[in-house]
Amino acid sequence: MVNYNGALIEKESFHLSKNNRGFAYGDSLFETIRIVNGEIYFLEDHYFRLMASMRMIRMEIPMAFTLDYFEKQISNLIKLVGEANVSRVKCTVYRKEGGLYTPNSNEIEFLIEASEVMSPVKDSYVIDIYKDHYVNSGLLSTLKSSNRLLNVVASIYAKENEYDACVLINEDKKIVETANANIFLVKGDVIRTPKLLDGCIKGVARKKIIEILEKDASFKFEETSISPFDLQKSDEVFVTNAIVGVQPVTKYRKKSFDTKIGNQLRKLFLELPAK
Repeated sequence: MVNYNGALIEKESFHLSKNNRGFAYGDSLFETIRIVNGEIYFLEDHYFRLMASMRMIRMEIPMAFTLDYFEKQISNLIKLVGEANVSRVKCTVYRKEGGLYTPNSNEIEFLIEASEVMSPVKDSYVIDIYKDHYVNSGLLSTLKSSNRLLNVVASIYAKENEYDACVLINEDKKIVETANANIFLVKGDVIRTPKLLDGCIKGVARKKIIEILEKDASFKFEETSISPFDLQKSDEVFVTNAIVGVQPVTKYRKKSFDTKIGNQLRKLFLELPAK
C-alpha cells in the first residue's frame, strides 16, 4: 500500500505519471523516517525540515498540511501495512505536473511509502573520498531533493571498489558528507562536523547528535569547514542518518580508527525518545 494525496492505494494499482515533475525535473523533496513498533521517530523535526525546504523552493504549502495531518497520513499507512512490516517511511512531496522548467503551479502532491529495511550497524566500515564530481556549496545542497545523481554515482563507485561509503567534497575540496549520511570527526575532546554552508544535508540525525554533544561538557563541538587532511588526522570518524542512527567508521585508506565515542553516541541516540 501507498498513501497518495491521502488516499490509500495498492502498490500494484499505483502508477506515477510520466509528467510527474519529480521524475521529469527532480522538482521534489523527500523525508526518510525511522519507525519502531509503529512509533514515528522525530516526526516534528522531519515535518519542520520539510516545511522549511518547501518554502525555500517556492512550493505552496496547503493550509491543511499541518503536523497532525502529516502524522495521521503516515500512521494510517503504517496501520494498514502492519507495524511489524514497517521500519522506514519515505515521504515525497512534488509540485503538480504542468510546465517545463517553469511550473504551471506551485501547488503540491505527496506520496508516502512504507517498507521494512534492515540497516544494522556494521563492525567494519571502510570509506574513501570520491573526487570525480563535487557537491555545490550553499544552502540549496542542504535540501533532501530527489536530484541525487552525485550520491548515486558515488555509491556505485563505492560498491565497485568495495568501500562501505564514499565521502563527498565540495568545489573548495572541503568534506561535505558521505553519499548517504552526515559525517563527524573526533580529535581529542573536539568533535567537528561540516557546516551547512559547505553543502551538507541538514540531517535530522545530525541535529540530534549535535543536541547531545552540546549538552555534554566533556566534549567541544564545532561546525566548521573540514579538509581531507583532517580526516586522516582524526582519532575517530562516524556517520549519521535517520535510519541507521550512528555508524562508526573503522578505516580510511591506511588509517584505522577507534570506535569508542561513536559507539557511545550511538547508544545515546537510540535512547532518545521518539518525540
